Amino acid sequence: MAEKSFNAFEMAQTQFDKVADMIGLDRASRDLLRFPLREFHFSIPVHMDDGTTKVFRGFRCQHNDARGPAKGGIRFHPQETIDTVRALSMWMTWKTAVADLPLGGGKGGVICDPHNLSMREQEQICRGWVRQVYKNIGPYSDVPAPDVMTNGQHMIWMLDEYEVITGQKQPGLITGKPVGLGGSLGRTEATGFGVVYTLREALKHLNINPEETTAGVQGFGNVAQYAIRKYTELGGKVLCVSCWDQKDQTSYTYTKGQGIDLDELLKITDRFGGIDKAQAKKLGYEVLDGNDWIEQDVDILIPAAIENQITADTVDKIGARVKIIVEGANGPTTPEADAVIQQRGIFLIPDFLANAGGVTCSYFEQVQSNMNYYWTKKEVLEKLDQKMTSAFWDVANLARNRNLYMRDAAYVIAIERVAQASKDRGWI
Repeated sequence: MAEKSFNAFEMAQTQFDKVADMIGLDRASRDLLRFPLREFHFSIPVHMDDGTTKVFRGFRCQHNDARGPAKGGIRFHPQETIDTVRALSMWMTWKTAVADLPLGGGKGGVICDPHNLSMREQEQICRGWVRQVYKNIGPYSDVPAPDVMTNGQHMIWMLDEYEVITGQKQPGLITGKPVGLGGSLGRTEATGFGVVYTLREALKHLNINPEETTAGVQGFGNVAQYAIRKYTELGGKVLCVSCWDQKDQTSYTYTKGQGIDLDELLKITDRFGGIDKAQAKKLGYEVLDGNDWIEQDVDILIPAAIENQITADTVDKIGARVKIIVEGANGPTTPEADAVIQQRGIFLIPDFLANAGGVTCSYFEQVQSNMNYYWTKKEVLEKLDQKMTSAFWDVANLARNRNLYMRDAAYVIAIERVAQASKDRGWI
């Protein structure tokens, strides 16, 4: 089964088209929702530390804002493309809709590699990004957030630049801020915990005791780490993690027969989620090829790294024991692989449901910032659990009642909500 070259936006459109056909969506709604409402391309000149000037390419896509302000992260990545940003903005529209948040979908990016940039150079990119789009973002129009290789420090630089330009304090402009500067308690844990809240409900749905399950995880960044922590609190055991090794410029899978020790591995992990291979071997971990995570003899797979990881070329390697796949990453499964997973009867929790905990907590942060009143961590995580649980059962019940694949059911709910909002506004 040959895989064509991967294009994230084509994949997002293919997923959309499948469900649009299924629900008989009208032509105008299809034409509106297949593409971003608007997108921005711009150049960011930066005076580098060595005295040269380098120009970076930046993007912002606002896919749809019928249900509320566009919402979505800003990625710094050397292989960033406008099609990836378009796809992610579309997925954000479905994600906010399936979680029933009063938000739309957006995404941003800059083609750069933070590994090779000083903090001052990164700050100049952040401020330059805002200078290019400040007229088109705002706390009630488009609210950015951190994403791949960006963090709270980047967000504060962006917020500060926006406030300098506008002359107003606008903490609701951006989410993922440090707690002392308007961030929300619980935001760090939110995406990973949300993944496991949906997994917990899926195990109930399938009448499986979490204490009798094992899992394999791809990724060891923020999402994976907190998903592992919450899953082990449920009584499950993670047998392997796979992550990128910056030093070797490749990925490895780390496994232990009795299960990995999260706190032990965190002590030998860098800030990008890379595990020190030599130290891991000393601690008794077996080091395998980075792609071997998918072949492990486990009940649950949690791809929580990057897109395009379960493909036509890799899906047949999924272990025979796997009953559930929970997509912690955005777009980890291609449509070709999806068909195989569905055929095998593996219960899949799709990305824009499973990892909606991040944007849900970002919404909570936005609300708190706009009110200038902040909740306790316990309140935030309780509200998150309620939202994720409700969203899971909306999808699971529809899937059961209409005999749909879980991804299709999630899409049906999201697309119908966005299309209805667009119709109610008189756009179509």
